[in-house]
Amino acid sequence: MSRERYDRATAGLDAPFAIVDLAAFDANAADLARRAKGKPIRVASKSVRCRHLLERVLAMDGFAGIMAFTLPEALWLVSEGFRDVLVAYPTADRSALAALAADPRATTEITLMVDSLEHLDLIEDAARGSEIRVCLDIDTGFIAFGGRLRIGARRSPVRTPEDAADLAAEIGKRPSLRLVGIMAYEAQIAGVGDRPPGSPAQARVIRWMQRESWRELAVRRARIVRAVRAVADLEFVNGGGTGSVEKTVREKAVTEVAAGSGLFHPRLFDFYSGFSGTPAALFALPVVRRPAAGVVTVLGGGYVASGEPGPSKLPQPYYPPGLSYDPREAAGEVQTPLLGREADVLSVGDRVYFRHAKAGELCERFAGLHLVEGDRVVGEVPTYRGEGKTFL
Repeated sequence: MSRERYDRATAGLDAPFAIVDLAAFDANAADLARRAKGKPIRVASKSVRCRHLLERVLAMDGFAGIMAFTLPEALWLVSEGFRDVLVAYPTADRSALAALAADPRATTEITLMVDSLEHLDLIEDAARGSEIRVCLDIDTGFIAFGGRLRIGARRSPVRTPEDAADLAAEIGKRPSLRLVGIMAYEAQIAGVGDRPPGSPAQARVIRWMQRESWRELAVRRARIVRAVRAVADLEFVNGGGTGSVEKTVREKAVTEVAAGSGLFHPRLFDFYSGFSGTPAALFALPVVRRPAAGVVTVLGGGYVASGEPGPSKLPQPYYPPGLSYDPREAAGEVQTPLLGREADVLSVGDRVYFRHAKAGELCERFAGLHLVEGDRVVGEVPTYRGEGKTFL
């Protein structure tokens, strides 16, 4: 990878624009499949947000099904020909639930996430005689020291085998609902890099936490699956994410894993010791000012990632190397100053290439992705935004 190659490939484009390097994308997909060791990977659409690239990865060996982030997105994907779509988060969208219940094809292809009686009531009210597929979301947070320490995403209130079996039994009493799966996403393992830069002490703490969390979860997840299988015929048990694929697939109770970020390999995924990837998605901003020696200003740039605020959520100035943010301005809404010796060899109109901190959020900023093969652009495909879809 090099700035020169990307400059040659995109010579006919005016920045800002976003690119996806297809060789890197395909290599990252192949590595995810290798790490999954034969278990299917359900593609997390929120980390891709481009129909063309979802189709591309689903055509590869090792990938099957979509993990969507909203029910309207799932309905749209199914209308475009996608199959086996699991909505990863509960919905309270009554109009979307009504649309699901009214579409026989959608009810066979879409599975909704539930973790409470309230979710069951909402779905049942909309079902109107249709059978709706549902999946139990399980809390995977790591709890230690008598409850004084809790690490992990705050998702489901369902944590124990008893919790899961009780909710599964309740689902079984409702003719309009069919329990087909369990999801248990270990965010504190899959979504936290164990090799934070410049902090060996923090790295040791993270590795200890992840090791102990995985030991506890592997036992608890197996017990939950046994308890639920005693009252329901499950089609799948989903777990993991890009950062934990090779760990999660070791569990016999898990039938599939989820992944998506690893396809683009954004900045936050540089900090894992268990795997490496190749940056596949970048965006380019034009130099529009040279305010002083050692400083250039690019247009736009304030594409901050979601999550806990901090410098790690900023895009990374990637090509040319050596540029950094002005700490008093960082990444700006309409302009971003960049500092470094390399600034003195950049001219107005030159490009600076960035990597987003997270994966699919980049696509909320651009209507299209230019697909690069070698030193040429071979096409442009729309993002969700480019197709007029803004699901969140």
